[in-house]
Amino acid sequence: MSKTAIIIGATGLTGGLLLECLLEDNRYKTIKLFSRSSCGIKHSKIEEHLVDIFELEKHEDVFDANDVFCCIGTTKAKTPNEEAYLKIDYGIPVAISKLCVKNNIDTLVVISALGANKNSTVFYNRTKGRMEEDVLKANIKNIYMLQPSLISGNRAENRFGEKIAKIFMTVLNPLLIGSFKKYRSIHPRTIVNTMIWLANNTYESGRIPSNRIQNISDRV
Repeated sequence: MSKTAIIIGATGLTGGLLLECLLEDNRYKTIKLFSRSSCGIKHSKIEEHLVDIFELEKHEDVFDANDVFCCIGTTKAKTPNEEAYLKIDYGIPVAISKLCVKNNIDTLVVISALGANKNSTVFYNRTKGRMEEDVLKANIKNIYMLQPSLISGNRAENRFGEKIAKIFMTVLNPLLIGSFKKYRSIHPRTIVNTMIWLANNTYESGRIPSNRIQNISDRV
């Protein structure tokens, strides 16, 4: 069966890599992209929808696929206004989950973050925790919340603090063993491998912390 995938956030680091992998995956015939700006790639598989990402519900008629991948996200440095941050990291994934229910889409994979907790005193973690809880309430058949630790790899935008953290983690990673493995930095390719595997295999729905993302990817 030829599948159709939807990617939200294909212009980002992980979303862009996911797009590249799906373009090479023979199981997928069509890849629908919803974003404000073009990914800049011309390919027969790509069906690009340049829309207001905060008004996805207006495009319900074309939001139809087998698998939906949500790679959207921002940072405090990039979006310091908490209301704007909430609209992106909470509002968009929740809107996507509602569209999946309306259009009978069985598989939704969302990139969240390690430390997501609706009761956290940290706004970032609390927002991710609230998002996870409300998206999971949608009761989609196959729904996965990936909780990666610090994502390695080079982003298009300059994040000085993140670059310093990545250098530090290359030294610290080997020391994080046992229950601390989930705090190791993780490569975006590892996340992408796991996202695609989850969309095409049977696995228990729910939250998947960074160390389990790594374990699943190692199977591929």
